[in-house]
Order: sequence, then C-alpha cells, then structure tokens
Amino acid sequence: MYNALRFVFMTYSKVFISGFVLFLFLASKGLMAQGNLLITPKRIIFEGQKRSQDINLANIGNDTARYEVSFIQIRMKEDGNFEQIIVPDSGQFFADKNLRLFPRIVTLGPKEAQLIKIQVSQLNKLLPGEYRSHLYFRAVPNKDPFDGNPPKADTAGVSVRIVPIFGISIPVIIRTGESTAKVSLSQIELENLPDNHKMIKVRFNRTGNFSIYGDLKIEHISDKGTITPVGNIKGISVYTPNLKRDVKVNLDHRPELNYTSGKLLVSFSTTKDGQTEQIASAEFVLK
Repeated sequence: MYNALRFVFMTYSKVFISGFVLFLFLASKGLMAQGNLLITPKRIIFEGQKRSQDINLANIGNDTARYEVSFIQIRMKEDGNFEQIIVPDSGQFFADKNLRLFPRIVTLGPKEAQLIKIQVSQLNKLLPGEYRSHLYFRAVPNKDPFDGNPPKADTAGVSVRIVPIFGISIPVIIRTGESTAKVSLSQIELENLPDNHKMIKVRFNRTGNFSIYGDLKIEHISDKGTITPVGNIKGISVYTPNLKRDVKVNLDHRPELNYTSGKLLVSFSTTKDGQTEQIASAEFVLK
C-alpha cells in the first residue's frame, strides 16, 4: 500500500464545455482525428432513400486502443463553439431515438481499422424537418492508470497523476421533406491585428428547415481586377435552430497585398454528389 493518497484527474478533449468536460472537434480532408483515432466520414447525413451507413475507425497509433461509442446532444452557439445539452432548444430535434448503432465498443490493435454500422429506424414516424445528434467516440483508459509505475508522493503526502481521455464527436443528421434552407453573408468587417496583419469577420444568416455546411473563401480583387485568394475555412456549419453564426478568418499577409484598395469577395460554397455550388457571396470595399 502506498502511504500517499492518489488522485487521478480525467481530462476530456472537446471544443465545447459542459460542466467540467472540455470537448475538441478536429476535421481535415474528410477525416476526423483525435489522439490516434481517425474517423471517416466526418459527418453522417440520412436523406432520401438512405437507411444505413458505415463509419470507418482507424487506429494510427502503436498501441491497442479501446473506444466506447454513444450519442450526445450538442448546441451550437453564435460564435461557432459548442456545449452539451440534455433538453433540445426550441426548433431543435434530436436524432438518437431513431438511430441504431453496432458495435458500441470497439477495440483496435495498432494500425487496425474497423467499420461501425449506423441505421435509421421508424423513419416513417418522423415529421418533416431535421433531426441531429452527435456520435461520441470516447477512449477508454487502461484499468491501471499508473501503468504499474506509482507516482512519487510530494511533501504533503499527496500523489497526482493526470490521465488524458480523448474523445471525438461527429454529427449524425436525419432529414425528411424538401429543403428550404438558405444562407446569406452580412456584417463584414476588416480588423487590424498586430504587425499589420488583417482579419475579416463575417456573419452567416441561415433560414429554412435544414442546417447548412460548406467552405468559406475570401479573395482580394485589386483596382486592376487581379484576383488573389487571401483566406479560407473549410467545413463551416450553421446547425438548426441557429439563425446566425459569426466567423473570423485571418487573411494572408504578403507585401504585394494591399488591403487599403480594391475589394474583398467573400463566397460560401457547398459540395453535394461531387458537385460544388456557390450558395452565397458578398463584397467588402476596401478603403
């Protein structure tokens, strides 16, 4: 027995805060990544005749990892951050009661991959609209958090060992009925940052029955008509029931770029079935 009282603090990585839980969302090139776990695709959408989809989990690490899979509910705030909720907001509908998932516990050896199947059930009982829950993959730590190496006690007789528990979430959306979703861009502002860097602020205004998702692109158009890409963010979403979201983008800082003349073209595009479509744009005149 150790004389020291041992505490194990479990830290959770996610981007929204709920109680003492901190969640982190990461996305890149169609993959979601956290720790040594890669997930494909980074979102699941059921619409039309789709009734089931596969999710691929891959352990890119050198150690065996175990994950528990469950559903959580999330609220998006106007600044794009998230927080976990239990009761839906007005106009928000959860999807988990109409989803089946198998398996719910996954063990992956080093460099090993496995498929998880998710299915929609009782779709005919849903009223037209959008239903969303988030699939949460939580890494399960070793039973012995000290790995056989007990920490040394400090002078107060207390030993501390921090054990990180990684988690990652992806949205699962069920859509029924025809889409009336639209988006516009407004309240564009250019801000000065230290060292003469620039940042642009854009407000997304969503209307209709579905969430919107796509890529934001900013181009500088000089007085002579020269077009130069100066900023972008991939994978911006505005989830129902939110009607607006504010987004900030750091612009490229290069000597040849003059942010005191010409204009900035801000455009938002979405991709479906391999086809990219611009669905909103706005201009900001530079002075």
